[in-house]
Amino acid sequence: MTQSAQLLERLQLQLPIIQAPMAGTATPQLAAAVSEAGGLGSLGLGASTLAQARQAIRDTRALTARPFNVNFFCHAPAVRDAAREAAWLAHLQPLFDELKADAPTLLEEIYPTFVGDDAMLAMLFDERPAVVSFHFGLPPASTVQALRAAGIYTIASATSVEEAQLIEQAGVDAIVAQGYEAGGHRGVFDPDARDEKLPAFVLLRQLVRQTSLPVIAAGGMMDGAGVQAALQLGAAAAQLGTAFIACPESAASASYRANLLGERAGQTRMTSVLSGRPARGMVNRYIEHGEAPGSPPPAAYPVAYDAAKQLNAAAVKLGQHEFAAQWAGQGAPLARALPAAELMALLAREYGKAAGGC
Repeated sequence: MTQSAQLLERLQLQLPIIQAPMAGTATPQLAAAVSEAGGLGSLGLGASTLAQARQAIRDTRALTARPFNVNFFCHAPAVRDAAREAAWLAHLQPLFDELKADAPTLLEEIYPTFVGDDAMLAMLFDERPAVVSFHFGLPPASTVQALRAAGIYTIASATSVEEAQLIEQAGVDAIVAQGYEAGGHRGVFDPDARDEKLPAFVLLRQLVRQTSLPVIAAGGMMDGAGVQAALQLGAAAAQLGTAFIACPESAASASYRANLLGERAGQTRMTSVLSGRPARGMVNRYIEHGEAPGSPPPAAYPVAYDAAKQLNAAAVKLGQHEFAAQWAGQGAPLARALPAAELMALLAREYGKAAGGC
């Protein structure tokens, strides 16, 4: 039995398609629709409080009895630097002035890490989602083993062979090979370390040769032919994120959807200025301002995100949307606005056709 067949059997999937977690964009409705259609729906809970995470899991379970994935951030806590944060706020001051809004005087670490969060872990043992996945790193191996002992399947993202080796050593069940073309936050364990910026299929081929674990390809795939190509190169499944943003079940704003389906989708950029960590999104005024020559470095993740979110909230009140984080991968021009069930059916047809079926 191939690793793809084993993964599908273990997770009770009909299609080797995983909807990326996408914190802030994925919803219980989207995750449930994807799972109901034979894939693996996902919830991005890295930005959620304990109560919000529990409710999202319960809301999804109310919509489907099929397995779904819940994802958490395992980043190192921010190293606070008052001078750096003050310089970043000063750099953003003209944008706040333009919006006639008060700039924050202090920034907060708005997203806590899952590492060491005993209350969140206890909630997972209570709710028992079928799959728990990790981004930005790993929890302790003891946490991974406890989740597996509870019957929960575990997945973690890697952007390099070295990260994949750490994932395998920790006892995680499967690896997401996240290519540089993928949208959203890059899952590097250490954002200050050298990044080879490997595309999804190059990383996939390396990991398939280096690890015995199932490898899930992520980055740039928007249709069934892309999914089939990933499996031909040894992937057990493909994870698609940008492909699902335009689904009506997602939480994407009207501006986000319009840009994704318009000309702006053709220009994405990997940047740290929105959140303090590398992430790929559609280029807008915030990114251009943050990366202008002479700009100071942004505050650390997720402290910088606090500033960006406050600026965007002020802009939205005035009907402006040039300061939002609109994450998207390089495959964004291929996005299709379809209900999730219809998109999954189309992906299945394309996948079958690419495999030589009818």
